[in-house]
Amino acid sequence: MSDIQLGDKVRCKLSGFVGVAVARTEFINGCVQYNVLPKVKKTNEVIEDVSIDEGSLEVISKKTKPKKKKENGGPMRKAISARGY
Repeated sequence: MSDIQLGDKVRCKLSGFVGVAVARTEFINGCVQYNVLPKVKKTNEVIEDVSIDEGSLEVISKKTKPKKKKENGGPMRKAISARGY
C-alpha cells in the first residue's frame, strides 16, 4: 500500500504527467491505479483524467486540509424589547 491519498498532487515517474489524484481503482488481480486530473489550461479547456499505475506515481505535495470556519453558536436572538412586547 502506498502513501498516496486522494487529493494529493502526484507525478508519473515515467512520463512526467502531473495532476491531482481524484480516484483509486483496485482490480481483482491486485493492480491499483489512480485517476490523475491535471490543471485546466488557460483557455479553460478541460483535460480528461488519466489512469496511472500506483508504482509509477510519486507524491509531490500532500492534500491540504481545508480551514474550519469558526462558528459563533448560531443566529443571534432578538432582545425582548425588539420583539414588540
